[in-house]
Amino acid sequence: MTNKSTLKIKLGLFNVENLFLLFDHPIPENYKSLNESDWQKLSTSVYYNKPLKKCLEIAKLVQLEKPDILMICEVGGLESLKNFNVLFLNSEYSPVLIEGNSDRNIDIGYLVKKQQPYFYDIISNKNRALNFLYPHELTSQAHGFKIKAASHTFSRDCAELRLFTKDRNHPFLIILLTHLKSRLDPERIDPGGVERRGAELRTAIHIYKELESQHPNCPILLCGDLNGYAGKSTPDLEFMPIYQETDLEDIFEIAGISIENRSTFFQIKNGGKADGKQIDYCFLPKKLWPHLNANETYVYKYTDHLGAAINTPTSIEAKGLLPSDHYPLFFSLENLPN
Repeated sequence: MTNKSTLKIKLGLFNVENLFLLFDHPIPENYKSLNESDWQKLSTSVYYNKPLKKCLEIAKLVQLEKPDILMICEVGGLESLKNFNVLFLNSEYSPVLIEGNSDRNIDIGYLVKKQQPYFYDIISNKNRALNFLYPHELTSQAHGFKIKAASHTFSRDCAELRLFTKDRNHPFLIILLTHLKSRLDPERIDPGGVERRGAELRTAIHIYKELESQHPNCPILLCGDLNGYAGKSTPDLEFMPIYQETDLEDIFEIAGISIENRSTFFQIKNGGKADGKQIDYCFLPKKLWPHLNANETYVYKYTDHLGAAINTPTSIEAKGLLPSDHYPLFFSLENLPN
């Protein structure tokens, strides 16, 4: 009998906050030392490029952490992801992204480290119907009025990254990445975005269960910016299907990380108080729990130029100086059969 080979994969999840890198003019060789004004002049896009200093800081932490796969939210399309990889990561990764449904042109995508012992496919679910309409649309439909569509779709996508070694029809790991509906409600039709977010979460669970049925021996991760609290103890109601319909568990719960050390987002409140909460999650099925290295599971803390941890921001101004309004998280899966 021959022993099956195993893999260790380090993964990260990072909402990089509006990572647009779109250029209309030649990029000078000294681009990393440009002042911010000259950096912005390289683009005529309606979207401001990510500030140069923040790009450099994000690149620094990626090169420090060296994830094999980095899941990214809020990147301005494949062009921006490619540019970030070339300009700031020495082209060490393969950018993987299919444009989604975002009305702000912020997509989800992956950076996959090159020269890995596996291959990958990406599959989009951006056209998957949520089987959801807002109450006013249901009323219009009931009275015979036309509505835009029979159902809404994901605000962004729920993209599948399938990893395989020989046969693409038999992946050894599948990662579902999503960025659920935010709490913004400019049309005042869904306070806090709860109904739409819940519909997106339920559809992500349906996709998860379909994949589980199609690939019973392949573990599936569900990850992303969920824009709400989905912790096991007291999850927001829209996230209850995670615990009612699957055996998925948050990596920090599995690793025994304290609640106060799970915050990936800080809301600044009156009086200079920072309210930390976890809104970015990576859920693992039970078959993967033994493969999670608890000692390599954490939220990354931003550092200054001396390498010292930056204190939690207590003002909007201080928060705005950080590379992103979210903190990235990292974890390692070990001894994965492939």
